[in-house]
Amino acid sequence: MQKVIDYLINDLKLKDGDVVVLGNSYGPDSMALMDILLKLSEKIDISIVVAHVNHNVRSESFQEKDLLESFCMNKKVIFESMVIEQYGDDNFENEARTIRYNFFEDLIKKYNANYLFTAHHGDDLIETILMRIVRGSTLKGYSGFSKCTDCGNYKLVRPLIFVTKDEIVKYDEENNIPYAIDKTNLENIHTRNRYRNTILPFLKKEDKKVNEKFLKFSETLQEYNDYINREIEKTIHNVYKNNIIYIDKYLELDPLIQKKIIYKILEDTYKDDLMIINDNHVKLIKMLIKSKKANSYVYLPNNKKAIKTYNELLIKDAIKESIDYKIEVIDYVELPNKHSISKIDSIDSNNNNVCRISNEDIVYPLYVRTRKYGDKMQLKKSGTRRIKDIFIDQKVPKDERDTWPIVVDSCDKVIWIPGIKKSKFTKQKNETYDIILKYD
Repeated sequence: MQKVIDYLINDLKLKDGDVVVLGNSYGPDSMALMDILLKLSEKIDISIVVAHVNHNVRSESFQEKDLLESFCMNKKVIFESMVIEQYGDDNFENEARTIRYNFFEDLIKKYNANYLFTAHHGDDLIETILMRIVRGSTLKGYSGFSKCTDCGNYKLVRPLIFVTKDEIVKYDEENNIPYAIDKTNLENIHTRNRYRNTILPFLKKEDKKVNEKFLKFSETLQEYNDYINREIEKTIHNVYKNNIIYIDKYLELDPLIQKKIIYKILEDTYKDDLMIINDNHVKLIKMLIKSKKANSYVYLPNNKKAIKTYNELLIKDAIKESIDYKIEVIDYVELPNKHSISKIDSIDSNNNNVCRISNEDIVYPLYVRTRKYGDKMQLKKSGTRRIKDIFIDQKVPKDERDTWPIVVDSCDKVIWIPGIKKSKFTKQKNETYDIILKYD
């Protein structure tokens, strides 16, 4: 842990009067970081505010909150907590992260804090990098996360980035630090857990210090990204002003610079939420820019919308009243109703949330769009029916019908109403098909 302490003293230069908000789950990582800060506070006059979020998905979490609160009381440390009462229909991990960081930022303002510390460590960095490589990301995204991020009025710091989970647990045991284990981390339900429980042990077996190699990889990518950003700054003001891309000037640039400008805009838009952005979103924006249509748009994650109006393109919050959309189905589509459609390799289910399609029956590409007046679907046994009548039969609420996704091919032939009904062009599991789509 000496690397962590050296970083806090020599590089971050913690000083008397600094206020640190510490995100603490009562897990082994955050409790180790808290112990380090408490020992530093004996030498440097820093104030520590412990911020605890109960995600309300495990019965043990309420007891853990009480144990952490008692620990803080004994150490005379400020303790703040919140419970996430309910979640929406969005991705659980993304939604929980947003709520968590909004809580942290409220505490930063309340206590006028200089720093927000989180307990992300070297293993977390490896997992993040691998997940983003597989999913697709920006150059900055591929680097995972940095030791320190300047957030304007405070700095987000991850001091444990130098050490592994094993080193952290060993430190806890040697120093008799209490903590709780979240047993859900051992389950492979979430994507990160599968990387953690399957790929990480293999990498560590190959090289015990693999975390140092990934840290170097991360820092190298960040250096290149910073350099390219400095070069971008020399030209971007001619192309991108007031959140608007001027398309004619943009198209004059080298393709690499064009792509990097889109990446930079997405990085500025999504900040540290780059996990939800992938290469398909970049492709959608590039296709929108090159589209011959004077007015068009595509939806992006977190209720964002890229809008093209003649020679200008703008990324902004989607207006709830905007109900018409048409999005090409590539590998993954995030829909305005907070659901998604993705291509998958296999699944046992054959319900209305799954659609199997043969190339012989449709014309690519596929699109997902809102309904249009007069839309009809050809059914397997009962001929042709109006989409409107299908919605009525299935008791779809009237206020949801205009935004409900409909999958069509390039000839505008209705293939599937996700979650509701499939057309005669879909296949059963025992038939021949080329792709599988899943509605989540």
